[in-house]
Amino acid sequence: MALRGKAAAVVAVSGLLAVTAACGGGGGGDSEAKGQASPDATASTARQEAPPAADKRPALIAFAGDTHFEGPLRARLASPKTALGPIAGTLRSADLTMLNLETAITTGGTPAPAKQFTFRAPPSAFTALKAAGVDVVSMANNHGMDYMEGGLRDSLKAIEKSGFPVVGIGANADEAYKARRFTVKGNRIAIVGATQVLDDHLIEAWTATDSKGGLASAKDEARMVRAVKDAGEGSDVVIVHLHWGQELKSCPLPRQQALARKLIEAGADAVIGGHAHIPLGGGYLDGAYVDYGMGNFVFSSASGQTANSGVLLLRVQDGKVTAGKWKPARISGGLPRLMTGAAASAELKRWNGLRSCTGLAARPE
Repeated sequence: MALRGKAAAVVAVSGLLAVTAACGGGGGGDSEAKGQASPDATASTARQEAPPAADKRPALIAFAGDTHFEGPLRARLASPKTALGPIAGTLRSADLTMLNLETAITTGGTPAPAKQFTFRAPPSAFTALKAAGVDVVSMANNHGMDYMEGGLRDSLKAIEKSGFPVVGIGANADEAYKARRFTVKGNRIAIVGATQVLDDHLIEAWTATDSKGGLASAKDEARMVRAVKDAGEGSDVVIVHLHWGQELKSCPLPRQQALARKLIEAGADAVIGGHAHIPLGGGYLDGAYVDYGMGNFVFSSASGQTANSGVLLLRVQDGKVTAGKWKPARISGGLPRLMTGAAASAELKRWNGLRSCTGLAARPE
């Protein structure tokens, strides 16, 4: 875990493409496992034993945004190996890949009352995500319990049966706030997930407690700080994944900025978020990396500005994030496709401009 306030070794963002080749998980003759999980968080994607923690090498972590399998995307689950389309190659190239799974995993349950949109997907969604190179997801969001307690029970059963690593949801608060732990090229990485966005009339029903299952709520900031500190025990890097902000608002809210600072002070090395359905700015704050909004990723209704998407690549080394790169994409037919040429350059310039209202720096201090 990076120590706040200590000088960080600066690695130019322009060098990240070389890092991608050096840190590619699952190819190029690298025998190490992609996203090797610790025994308390068995990763279905793990293939071989990771090297000892003392043998640390730079690692590449990929993040993507809101994902569900509604509408025409549901049929793609019949062929899980190709369900996410060509973008899967980018996800597999990282040593560890995470996204926001914005759906309940159930074929039953009861739709949440007074909710305009409710999302659900069968357990084969985990098979499709694994096949696409995704190693861990967060279900702590305003759709994770769209099918209420019955859907929650089904989701937890599917998680247990598949062994797929999920954060932000559990049979009680301890499970929901518990970090998933991975060893990636010798780097011990802990990931915590929580949501700051819940419908007011569902907060009580959806929030995990000591005696009730549900989601990890970032509204309880003291509990979040404790979760980050717990995650830091025995870890080199702590990542917090949050569902937060306001839909279609391209600048972070004051409460997002305040929470980011608290979590960084508690030991978070990266704070990655979503919910706005459009990408927000990312950059460095007090030695940590913050991305306020990943936008949509695999999303059937994406169009116009909500079809702007991408993959965030973070390079971690010596317990800190040393470089970051945004690879812009555009969603068509519910699936993201990487942009190329002049279009990609223009979108990357626009994305970098989103940082202007975040208080974040383009490079580590």
